[in-house]
Amino acid sequence: MNRSILFAFLFIQSMVNAQITERSLTSEKWEFKNMQEQNWLPAKIPGTVHLDLMDNKIIPDPFKDDNEKKVQWIENEDWEYKTSFKISSKELVNDLADLIFNGLDTFSEIYLNGKLLKKTDNMFRKWEISVKEFLKEGDNELKIKFRSAVKEGKELAGKVPFTMPESPRSFVRKAQYQFGWDWGPRLVTAGIWKDVELHFWNLAQLKNIKIEQKSLTKQQAELNIQTEIFADKEGEYSILINNHSNKFQLKKGGNKIQIPLKISNPKLWQPNGWGDPNLYDIKISLQKDSKILSEKTERIGLRTIDLIQEKDPAGKSFYFKVNGKPLYAKGTNWIPSDSFSPRITKEKYRKLIKDAKNANMNMIRVWGGGIYEDDEFYKACDENGILVWQDFMFAGSFYPADEDFLNNVKEEVKDQISRLQNHPSIALWCGNNEIDEAIVNWGYQKQFKYSKNDSLQVWKDYKKLFHEVIPHTMKEILTPDKNIYWPSSPSIGWGHQESLTEGDSHYWGVWWGEQPFEIYNEKVGRFMSEYGFQGMPSLETMKSMFAGTPDLSLQNPVVKAHEKNTRGWDIITEYMKRDYKTPADFVKYTYISQLLQARGMRIAVEAHRRAKPYNMGTLYWQLNDCWPVVSWSSIDYSGNWKALHYQMKKSFEQQVILVDEKEGFLSFYAVNDGMEHFNDVKLEIKAINFDGKVLKETVADSKGKVLETILRFEPLEIKKIIPETDRNKTFLQFTLKDNNGKAIAVNHYFFSKPKDLQLTKPAIKIKRITADEIGISTDVLAKDVYLIGDTHFSDNFFDLFPGTLKKIKLSKPLENIEVLSLWDTLQD
Repeated sequence: MNRSILFAFLFIQSMVNAQITERSLTSEKWEFKNMQEQNWLPAKIPGTVHLDLMDNKIIPDPFKDDNEKKVQWIENEDWEYKTSFKISSKELVNDLADLIFNGLDTFSEIYLNGKLLKKTDNMFRKWEISVKEFLKEGDNELKIKFRSAVKEGKELAGKVPFTMPESPRSFVRKAQYQFGWDWGPRLVTAGIWKDVELHFWNLAQLKNIKIEQKSLTKQQAELNIQTEIFADKEGEYSILINNHSNKFQLKKGGNKIQIPLKISNPKLWQPNGWGDPNLYDIKISLQKDSKILSEKTERIGLRTIDLIQEKDPAGKSFYFKVNGKPLYAKGTNWIPSDSFSPRITKEKYRKLIKDAKNANMNMIRVWGGGIYEDDEFYKACDENGILVWQDFMFAGSFYPADEDFLNNVKEEVKDQISRLQNHPSIALWCGNNEIDEAIVNWGYQKQFKYSKNDSLQVWKDYKKLFHEVIPHTMKEILTPDKNIYWPSSPSIGWGHQESLTEGDSHYWGVWWGEQPFEIYNEKVGRFMSEYGFQGMPSLETMKSMFAGTPDLSLQNPVVKAHEKNTRGWDIITEYMKRDYKTPADFVKYTYISQLLQARGMRIAVEAHRRAKPYNMGTLYWQLNDCWPVVSWSSIDYSGNWKALHYQMKKSFEQQVILVDEKEGFLSFYAVNDGMEHFNDVKLEIKAINFDGKVLKETVADSKGKVLETILRFEPLEIKKIIPETDRNKTFLQFTLKDNNGKAIAVNHYFFSKPKDLQLTKPAIKIKRITADEIGISTDVLAKDVYLIGDTHFSDNFFDLFPGTLKKIKLSKPLENIEVLSLWDTLQD
C-alpha cells in the first residue's frame, strides 16, 4: 500500500476512534398507536400521547369546553411508539454506542431491532443503555411500549395491606399533578416526553461534573472541579479546564478526578435586587493525544448560601443568608406551566421568570407535585437572580418504602442532582410537599380505618424515605457547599401554634379555613412558604376555554368546569360579599375577583414584611397555571398578569412604607430589603379627600432615624388626623424621604373596605403620548383602574389620583382601550 495513503487511513481511523459523535433521534419519523389497534399514526417527539391524539384529530382539545371528561379513557390504555433510523458503516467503526432517553413517561419496555433492552418505571430518570452490539448498518428499528401508569399503580397499590390516600398516584414515579389537583385537570399522560439521543464514542468520556466552591473572598474564589470519567481503555489522558491542561492516568472503568481552579477578584452571583447575577463558564475537555474525546461547559455563579435556624425567645429562626448577609425572600410557588410539559417552550420559561424578576421577586419554590423542570427554567433563574427552593417530586399523600421503590427514588435523586447541582440559583432541596402534615393532620388514618400497626408503618416508611434515603443520597453526590436539605414543607401544619414560631409555614386559614383576610395580621410565621387565594383569569383566557363562540356566564358549564376546587365559586363569592359589592355582570365579576385576590395577598405580604426580622420570607401560592383555569395564580395560562401580579410588584419593592391599624392608632413601618442604608429619613403623612384636596399634613418623628432593614415610627392616633365621619371618603398618603428630600417609598391607606367607600364617578381621560405609551388622568379619585385590551400594560389595577398624569407603557400599540374602575361596580 502507498505509504501516504496508509498514513491518511491511519489518521482518519485515529480521528474516528478519538471523538464522540452525538446524534439526536428526536427528529426521526416517529409513529404511535394504541396497543389494541393495528393502525400506526404520526407522532411528535418529545411529546405525549394526548398531544399526538389531538394532532391526529382523534380527541378534542382537553383544555376546551368540558372535554377533559371525554379523554379520561386514555389513561387506561397501553401505547406503543416506534421509529426507524439509519446507521452508517462509519458510525459502526466507533467502539461504543449509548442510547439515551432523557425522559420516558413512565412504565415502558425499550426494544431495538426486536431485542428487549430495558424496562423503565420512572418518569424522572435518565435511561442510558449501551447498544453497540445491537446496532446494524442500514435500517434500525426502535420501539417503546408504554403500559398504563394508572393500571400499574393500582397493581402496586394492591400489594399494600392498607389503603393509601390518593392511590394509585403515590405508587407511580411520575408527575403527581397529572392525576388532577384543585387547580389542574386529570390528564395522566404517557410517551417520550424528553429528547432521545444516540452517542458514539471511543476510549473515554466525561460522565458527571460537579464544581465545589471551597472558599470565596473578595480576592479569590477557590474551586474544586470534580469529574467522573468512564474509560474504555486505560492510559494517559488530558483534562483541560478553560484550556489549562492537566494529565492523568486513567484506569479502565470509572475514574474520579479532582482539579483545583482559582478565580481572582471574583464577581459574585447576587439575588435579584442586590446586584448582578454574575456567571462564569467553566469548560472541561477530555483529550487523548490532543484529540477531543468529550467536553462539557458548566455555567456557575460564585455565592454562598446558608439556611439559618437558631433558637431565640420566640422559637427558632428560618432564613437564608446569601453572600454572608440575611436575605428577605420574596416570591412565589411554581407549578408546571402546562399539563403537557413537552410543549413548555424556552420562551415561556424565560417570560415567566422575567415576569417574576420584574415583580421584584428573588425566590421561587418549585412545588413537589409537578416535575423537575427543564434546564431552561434553571438557566433563566440563574440569569435573573432568582433563588430556587427545589422540592423533590412528592406531594400530599403517603408513599411506599419497599426496596424497589426506594432504589428507584435513589436513582431519581442521583439523576436530578447530577443534572442540576451546578446551578447557582438552587438554594435548598426539600424532601416533599405537605406529607409530614398529611400524616399528622389530615385524618387519613381514621378515614381508611388504619390499625395501630398500619399507622406506625406509614410513619416508618416516611422516615425511611425522607430522613434516610434522600438525604443520604444527596450526601453521596452533592458537595458540602450545595447540600442544604429540608425534609418537608411545611415542617408543622397550620393548625398548630408552633407552625408560626419555627420552620416554614403553609397558612391556609384564609381560603380553606374561610377566615377573614385580616387574620393574616395575626398568623405570621418565620418563613411563609405557602398561602393564597383564588382569582379569575383574564377575559382573553376565559374566552379560550371555549372551542366555539364564548358564552361568558358564571352559570355556563364550561366556566364551571374550569374551576377545579369543589367549593371554589362559593368561597370566592363569600369573600367578595365581605369586601366588595358582588356584580351580576360577568366582566365586572371577573374584575372584582381579581381585585379581591390582590387585596388578600397584599394584606398577607404587608403583615409578613412588617414582622421582619421575625419573618424572613413570603412565597405566595402560586405564580402560574397549567391550563386555562380559575386559580390562585398571579399570571394566567395565557401569560396575562392578573391584578395580583401587579400588586406583588408593588408589595415586593425593595423599600416600602407599611401601616398597621389597631385600636385607634396607626403604626408605620419602613422596610428596606436592599443593600443601601438611608440616614435621617422622615415620614410625611397627608390626609386627602377623594377630590384630591389635602385636609391635613403631618410629619412623623424622624430625628436621626436610620433605615437599615426595618424602622418603626411612633404610632399616630387616627382621630388627630381624620374625623370618624370622614373615613369613607378620605385616604392617607405617606411618603418616606431621605435626608435630601427624595422619596424612598410611597403608599396609600384606605380606612374602609372597598364596598363602603363613598366614591364619585371619575372622568377618566386617556392621552396617547406615543404609539406604545399612554397618559391617563382623572378629575376625582379613580379606584382600581382596570385597562382592558390585547396588550401588556406596564401598570394596571391601580389607584389614579386627581391632578396627576400617570404614564403607562404598552407591549404593543393598541387602538382602543376600555376602562373600568371600582365606581362602575358600586352602581349595580
